[in-house]
Amino acid sequence: MTSIFHSVLRKYSTSIKMSSTKPPNENETPKERKPGLRSVQTTMLFRAVNPELFIKPNKPVMAFGLIAITLCVAYLGYLHATVENKKDLYEAIDSEGSRHVRRKTSKWD
Repeated sequence: MTSIFHSVLRKYSTSIKMSSTKPPNENETPKERKPGLRSVQTTMLFRAVNPELFIKPNKPVMAFGLIAITLCVAYLGYLHATVENKKDLYEAIDSEGSRHVRRKTSKWD
């Protein structure tokens, strides 16, 4: 079975290769190939849904975005750390009117 498939494949693969090669035309100018999907024929819907495939990367915008995301994550980490520290503290006023910051204690301890 596979030998029949291979013989048919060899027979038609040579005809496909020969028919697909075009002789160079004198009137045609060689086009430069662009990497990626910019040179591929696509629909406008595909380009609208996937713009990152067709737009050249903008390094300054990428750097700004990376710095902004890093600062946001650092700020969230800072808020998380300070809330953890302030969670167990409360402000107590004694009988003389002075304020004291104390840690919360449980009556069960």
